[in-house]
Amino acid sequence: MNNQVLIYSADWCGDCRRAKSWMTANGVPFDEIDVEQDSTARDRAVELAGGRKNIPVVVLPGGDVLVEPTNAELADALGLPVA
Repeated sequence: MNNQVLIYSADWCGDCRRAKSWMTANGVPFDEIDVEQDSTARDRAVELAGGRKNIPVVVLPGGDVLVEPTNAELADALGLPVA
């Protein structure tokens, strides 16, 4: 499994921008897949989200998946202090 966070997102998604901004500000490296540009990725994001069409879908290095996480949920899952 990759040691980097993977985020399924879209340019128009405010929650996606917030999550990416939080990760950048906290030094969390991540790869991003735009679900609007890649239909296979869109299908995978829906699958990971339990059939829901919600983004962002964040896949953690250990394989855990967060759907539309808050900054506090991201911090908790990544073992970072909540700020």
